[in-house]
Amino acid sequence: MGLLGRLRELLRREGEPALSLDDPDLVVVVEAFDIAEADSAALARSPQWRADEPAVLRHHLRIPSDQVERARELLAPDGWVLVAGEVTQVSRVQELDALHCAQERSRMASLAQRLGGDALGWDALQPRPAAAR
Repeated sequence: MGLLGRLRELLRREGEPALSLDDPDLVVVVEAFDIAEADSAALARSPQWRADEPAVLRHHLRIPSDQVERARELLAPDGWVLVAGEVTQVSRVQELDALHCAQERSRMASLAQRLGGDALGWDALQPRPAAAR
């Protein structure tokens, strides 16, 4: 986990439940697969996104199979979890706002390009609201 992740853990309020990547209540609340659309616009058009709650940010990358382990090595120190496949998914729990989305989208596009691949877009997941469970 990177420095920012460790700081978030330290600042987490005591007793606040941590969001897990494998939480069965996670649902997609926003998608951004159009490179011409600003991340702020993607978030603004999503009525399900709750800005005051943590989210799982998940990037979708096409990476050559011989570069997947290199991508995993580069991303793991910052808490990213990589699931390889035809479309590789890279996820982590983080604050979800336009600035963080734009920074991470740029980072993933750069990484994919360096490894001979392509960044397809991102989506974000949050647990279903308690009333909907």
